[in-house]
Amino acid sequence: MRNPHLVTLTATTFVTWTGQRITAVALPLVALDQTGDAWTTGLVGGFAGLPLLTSGWWGRRLRGRLVSGRALAAVLAVQVVGLALVPVAAATIGVGAVVLCATGLVTGATSALLSPAQRALTADLAELPGNGPGVGAKALAWQDLAHRASMIFAPALGAWLLVAWGAEPLLWWEAAAVGLAALAMLTVPAVSRVGLARRVEPVEAEPGLDRVDRREGGERGEQGERGERGERPELADRREEEAPALRSVLRGEPELAVGLALAGVGGLTWFAFALGLALLGVELDRPGELIAAGMAGYGAATVGVSFVVPLVVHRVPRIPAIVASWVVFGLAYLALPAAAPDLLAVGVVSAVGGLAMPFGIAALNALIVDRTTGAARRTAFTAETVLHAGGASLGLLAGGALIGAFGAGPVLVVTGGFQVLACVAAVIWLRARRSQTRVLAPATASDLA
Repeated sequence: MRNPHLVTLTATTFVTWTGQRITAVALPLVALDQTGDAWTTGLVGGFAGLPLLTSGWWGRRLRGRLVSGRALAAVLAVQVVGLALVPVAAATIGVGAVVLCATGLVTGATSALLSPAQRALTADLAELPGNGPGVGAKALAWQDLAHRASMIFAPALGAWLLVAWGAEPLLWWEAAAVGLAALAMLTVPAVSRVGLARRVEPVEAEPGLDRVDRREGGERGEQGERGERGERPELADRREEEAPALRSVLRGEPELAVGLALAGVGGLTWFAFALGLALLGVELDRPGELIAAGMAGYGAATVGVSFVVPLVVHRVPRIPAIVASWVVFGLAYLALPAAAPDLLAVGVVSAVGGLAMPFGIAALNALIVDRTTGAARRTAFTAETVLHAGGASLGLLAGGALIGAFGAGPVLVVTGGFQVLACVAAVIWLRARRSQTRVLAPATASDLA
């Protein structure tokens, strides 16, 4: 990436995700040390999920304001405050359940706002004059690589720093790192939709088809359209920035609806991999070994492939990549019980499941960039975050009980089959929509004549 602002956004993604994964190592130990109660160790993570699941409601007005690096820096500054609550309390009044819950709520709320806003700003910056086609999709793929790379080394780094420094100094350093990221974000400008010399936006030609016609528009064209409606440009632009409801964004965009729905299904079934392998190892008298092999195989495969995805994402077909990625991962779920307890086999199956995942996520991000602009784009990225991460939180809440009732192996098989069937149903529905569109189009044309 040659654009320095896109590089800044990617670097900030790397810093914030690395910090979150290190915090996941340090915070439970601080909570246990300060409170003496094991149940408090999950309070931060549990309360962090509440703002995420409800962000579509409370964050709707705020999303319209997160259109510049300065606004995102303010969100990061609030996140620093949330991160500092625990070490400050540890040095003064002591860490209790209230402090842990407050930290979870603040960091969860800022993360729910930051992730989709950052991706939307990346896409907007990529569409500025001087950037080539497909830059937005490539930049988002690099950000996904930064996210995945932190998954590999950050927990181990956090464990090492925990021994070298201690939990509380580690949390201070993390807050400082996020503060530096906020300062760097101040250099990223806002993108004015009216001020673009050229803008490419999606036009719905035939709803239901997996393609998009594109037209070029600029300041003159946009202002001309607003003039015909009798609107002042600044008032029209302000109204455009109001976050629309998700259903209005998805109207006439069945491919985008399918991509978001499958992301939600994938998040909901993630517990089968994360919890299922861990508890399957216990059932087979190999506690900790199966989940370690599975996570290592999955993580290594996704990170390795993520180096390739930004180079080829412009050639990846959107819907086939999205569907194929979730089908492959679902088939991996089905194969894991048969692969256990062989650690090598578990690692290989998990790696195969992880190989397709970066392509599917990159394709969904590219589809959002292709089909949306402005406030609608921020709504779509928020929906992607809420459906996937929120689905994962809900799945983890219920997953332990399901595995306890039916066993890890059967749950892995059922969730894998459910994921594959969801993909099959999505393909059938898309084909039905396309057939319906082709049948209705001639009738509509004759009616107009």
